[in-house]
Amino acid sequence: MRGLLVVVGDTLLDRDVDGTVSRVCPDAPAPVLDEHTVAERPGGAGLAALLAARAGHRVALVTAIAEDAAGARLCALLAAAGVTVYAMDLPGATPQKMRLRAHGQVLLRLDRGGPQQEPGEPPAETLAVLGEAAAILVSDYGRGVTRQPAVRAALSAATAPIVWDPHPNGAAPVRGARLTTPNLAEVRALAGDAGNGTRLSTAVRGGRVLRDRWRSTAIAVTMGAAGAVLCQSGPTPLVVPAPAAADGDTCGAGDRFAATAALALARGVLVSEAVQEAVAEATAYVAAGGVSAALAVPAGEPAAVPAPAPAAAVPFGPQEAGRIIADVRARGGTVVATGGCFDLLHAGHVATLEAARRLGDCLVVCLNSDAGVRALKGPDRPLNPQDDRARLLAALGCVDAVVVFDEPTPATLLTWLRPDIWVKGGDYADGGPDLPESEIVQRYGGQTVIVPYLAGRSTTQLITTAQTRRSKEHV
Repeated sequence: MRGLLVVVGDTLLDRDVDGTVSRVCPDAPAPVLDEHTVAERPGGAGLAALLAARAGHRVALVTAIAEDAAGARLCALLAAAGVTVYAMDLPGATPQKMRLRAHGQVLLRLDRGGPQQEPGEPPAETLAVLGEAAAILVSDYGRGVTRQPAVRAALSAATAPIVWDPHPNGAAPVRGARLTTPNLAEVRALAGDAGNGTRLSTAVRGGRVLRDRWRSTAIAVTMGAAGAVLCQSGPTPLVVPAPAAADGDTCGAGDRFAATAALALARGVLVSEAVQEAVAEATAYVAAGGVSAALAVPAGEPAAVPAPAPAAAVPFGPQEAGRIIADVRARGGTVVATGGCFDLLHAGHVATLEAARRLGDCLVVCLNSDAGVRALKGPDRPLNPQDDRARLLAALGCVDAVVVFDEPTPATLLTWLRPDIWVKGGDYADGGPDLPESEIVQRYGGQTVIVPYLAGRSTTQLITTAQTRRSKEHV
């Protein structure tokens, strides 16, 4: 089995809105974009993790995610790619970058999320995963994750090779990072270099300044189509040219470069060999079509898991759940969550929900979608559609929020909600296998518990009883 790559850094949600422009706005000198398609993907450290996972590597992501609909979408996209997320709380809103494009040309970028917010304290499991890494990639986007004191302490103590992709607004790399990978523009900004001379001389001059300042083992200055310049302890830099010319979308090329270098170092190769491999991979990535090609769903595979959101008619969803949870946590309260199909709401359900609500200050119900119920219970279920089931649950005084999810388990939703207590019904009370969501809950420092279940109450039993009575009436 391949070693674990742990990516650390800020994650945001990227949206590419593509369309056509055929007219100008009548009340302003601005083009009118007719929207055709919208593509969503994780950005920042999330994109680095996603690209590595799609390339077949085991990947964990240490990041901060806000409790809003965009945060829920991020968790769904990452889980669909097989990325294990270790998330800290992020106050405020999830940062988003929306690119409005026509024929591939960016017309405008709209940023959402407001000013940077410092992330909360990481749970013990988040810090522990850094000790399990074969390699660590720090993908800093300047929004606070790499400044978090406990995260920095864990990175300083890590024994795995660290590749640090810095940001001008981010924290300095921890001392002893095996390789730091700024691009040429970042080198100029970070080193305060006016850029006199050639690009090569600027890269070498700035790379040496940053290597001494940060006490990194090596600095690889990436220069796009020109390859990279590696500055190590010796006086002569290593220039690694790109193996071929590659024109195209370079979004994510730096992430591919840094992740490739980190994984190569995990195999024990020399830093110079890792950089050569990284240049080749980044060049091939751009030549193949960049991020769109790298994240395209192969033929025969299911599309990415959609965001765990209910239909518009349902009064609750990720946005409302996030607001309630944030309010409870701001008061120092306890967030409780439970899940299920709740097809025919009965006394057993109500007893479980009431018991769960008494454990904390709010209760969020993770509700299986209609597609999820069919997969679990068969083609004849559910009897009630998800909108109706959600409305009934939301009407109960013990339920504060309802969020619908499509996946077989609420794993993705739990990664985003991060309830303090996850509740299961008493059908698990007499032992047996581990509860399926326990590992995820433990990952962020939560607790899984079981509450008593009223004997003899179940939706399946109610359906069977009704069918039996109907059969007798027709005899």
